[in-house]
Amino acid sequence: MKRNNRSFTDPAQTKFVGIIWQPLQHRPRLQAGDVIRFGDRLCHVIRVNDCAAVVIMNRPPRVFTTRFDKPVRFELPPAMFRISPNAEVQILNRKVA
Repeated sequence: MKRNNRSFTDPAQTKFVGIIWQPLQHRPRLQAGDVIRFGDRLCHVIRVNDCAAVVIMNRPPRVFTTRFDKPVRFELPPAMFRISPNAEVQILNRKVA
């Protein structure tokens, strides 16, 4: 079996020696500290990176009456979820710098 010692490089072409680093052209639309409207609720953006925005949303309290006619009110912890940093949501308090 005969082996070909062919080189697939062009001698006229310069060699690739490094990586060209460019800053991100499309910055995320959301920023940390933004207040957004998600559905009919207000939410607070905690942190944002290039793949997700962490959002916290207060949940409504649960109010009910026990069998002995005592009103009970539970304050639930806020819900935390992730959305796209480029999500098309209404930003309510964008600070212009």
